[in-house]
Amino acid sequence: MTTVTLPSIHYLTIAPVLILFGASLFLLIASALWRGTLATTVATATTVVASVAVVVVNVFQWRDLDAHGPGTTVAHAVLLDGFSVVATAVIAVSLGLAALVAHDWARREGVRGPEYQILALAASAGAVLMTQANDLVVIFLGLEILSLGLYVLVALDRRKSESAEAALKYFILGGFASAVFIYGAALVYGATGSTNLSTISYFLGANVQLRPGLLLAGGALLLVGFAFKIAAVPFHMWSPDVYEGAPTPVTGLMASIVKVGAFAALLRVMISGLGTQLATYRPIMWVLIVLTTVVGAALALPQRNAKRLLAYSSINHAGFILIGVWAGTARGAGATLFYVATYAPTVVATFAIVTLVGGLGDERHALESYRGLARRQPWLGASLAVLLLSQLGAPLTSGFYAKYAVLASAVDANGTIVALVALLSAAVAATFYLRWTVVLYAEPDESDDLDLARVVVPRATSLAIGAGVVVTLLFGLWPGPLVTLAQHATLYFLP
Repeated sequence: MTTVTLPSIHYLTIAPVLILFGASLFLLIASALWRGTLATTVATATTVVASVAVVVVNVFQWRDLDAHGPGTTVAHAVLLDGFSVVATAVIAVSLGLAALVAHDWARREGVRGPEYQILALAASAGAVLMTQANDLVVIFLGLEILSLGLYVLVALDRRKSESAEAALKYFILGGFASAVFIYGAALVYGATGSTNLSTISYFLGANVQLRPGLLLAGGALLLVGFAFKIAAVPFHMWSPDVYEGAPTPVTGLMASIVKVGAFAALLRVMISGLGTQLATYRPIMWVLIVLTTVVGAALALPQRNAKRLLAYSSINHAGFILIGVWAGTARGAGATLFYVATYAPTVVATFAIVTLVGGLGDERHALESYRGLARRQPWLGASLAVLLLSQLGAPLTSGFYAKYAVLASAVDANGTIVALVALLSAAVAATFYLRWTVVLYAEPDESDDLDLARVVVPRATSLAIGAGVVVTLLFGLWPGPLVTLAQHATLYFLP
């Protein structure tokens, strides 16, 4: 008789994933058993409560780390460390804010049912799993859970053909990226005999490979797979179309949790797992950074659609965040964590305002639709201006220190040239951020036939916008606490 030995499980480690999946399953079962359509308020409240519960669990996880240090569970496939705790909290906060925006959007558009919340919870659980993964198979599992939920969310608005088209593009290219990633994982397994990142790191540190071609090819394919998910150039072609075609609350969710989950997993693979080979992959990442920052900024210049502009802005930001990975140091990892922790709520709040201005039908996304917004509704226009200036990297905003931190980590790692290229791309990006900001305060042109009605700001969405602005200004004026947290978090993360 064969005895099956089950791995020991530290439930505090996997509690965030269980909470998010549990909430998603609860809504799924409730919607199936409820007579009629489950109220959107119930679905939103469940999502927000689950997000708060995850953050509360993160506090207990941090205390456990202080008492016992980092550790692994589920046969060393899942890791609890400071990095995973902070990244998980960022995903939970982004999910909660995006759910508030989606709640008001659904009421405005007459969208009934809990589909958005069910899929958003499941996708966020996948992103959290990627932050905790210590195994290539677990990373792939989290990546697929994240992606499958987003594929459906992009096509959520069945009244718009653009939404279905964007979902199809995302699905095809996302499936291709997943295939590339899993093939790379198979090659790394063939070269090292394991998919566990700790085991791979130990093997490569203790052995010299005379024929490293298999390992190098596998690592390169893994990097390509991640490049698709973070929309790094030249693997970015899906991003503008998907950002534009998806319902705007979905775009905000996608722009935040995907960045956090993908970059967390990328850091683990390239530093924890393949850290001994980092010098080999740095030239590839160097090219990705230069192309991503420059192309993202340059192609955003001619854009007149707010969502497409933000898509290329997101590409430019991906290049900046990738600099921290390229550095491969504790400072670089800490800078990456600080960047995604501040960027995620900022971009959710930005898309919240874009959702409001989009109006009924979610179609008014031309930049001219924002003309004079700050004159008609000063607090709403000022909020968008602050959020845009933060993404620009203006002083006294969180974006300034985020960009400074990753550039400083590159200079410390002898990457002055790549830091300079990224800095020049930021100067180019300033053009479209400032142009949008100027439009906010511009006088409406009487010769233009524009319907510049007052934008209705529901309570839930205003809360999400306010939270994003507070994060932007708080950690712009006082970055010290979050910087310290990010640095201490990465102490557990780095080998």
